[in-house]
Amino acid sequence: MSEHPDRHHSFSVLVVDDDFRVADLHASLVADTPGFTVVGTAHSARAALEEAATRPIDLALVDLYLPDRSGIELMAELSCDVFVLSAAAEGVTVRRALSAGALAYLIKPFPPHLLSEKLRGYARFRQLTDAEILDQNVVDNAFDALRSPRASRGRQAAAQTVTRELVLAAVDDSGTPLSAGEVAAQIGVSRATAQRYLADLVTRGRLRMRLRYGAAGRPEQEYHHL
Repeated sequence: MSEHPDRHHSFSVLVVDDDFRVADLHASLVADTPGFTVVGTAHSARAALEEAATRPIDLALVDLYLPDRSGIELMAELSCDVFVLSAAAEGVTVRRALSAGALAYLIKPFPPHLLSEKLRGYARFRQLTDAEILDQNVVDNAFDALRSPRASRGRQAAAQTVTRELVLAAVDDSGTPLSAGEVAAQIGVSRATAQRYLADLVTRGRLRMRLRYGAAGRPEQEYHHL
């Protein structure tokens, strides 16, 4: 899938903040992010629920300090995804917001680019979770998409390094050359994943590939250490 929001779909966003200047600022940041459209701003929980009742909303940006009730209480009545944007920095408050269903928590004031990054991560999250049935790898990638790009890239790179070393160790520890299918069975990954890492290790000069000829059918690639 593409790392960018679907150009043919715009995620609808409701901005909820008691300060109209802050609400307008956040709305402008959303509007400047490709793939997102601000469909309304609200300065109270009641106004937010009224806005939500008039149109479908994908994502609400909710402040916790609202004049008529808390943003956490509001979240329970919204049937959309929620990011919390709040000056509240107490650990217990952050935990309550996350327990109530917030997909992200941004502490005010935050740099403008952070909200844009989180929105792009949300678009990726939605793309990944759009399928009817998900496997564990997709679920992990979806939650990674909601985190900061730097942290997500770091975890992904670490996971790739671990898998590469497992593939290399499987071949090194074998007394005979192994095919991608045999490596996959040993370390518990798909054949396609094993094949990708084996090809990478050949490119890096860590392994060699040769063809294994059987009695019939196409020859199979097999890998051995140098």
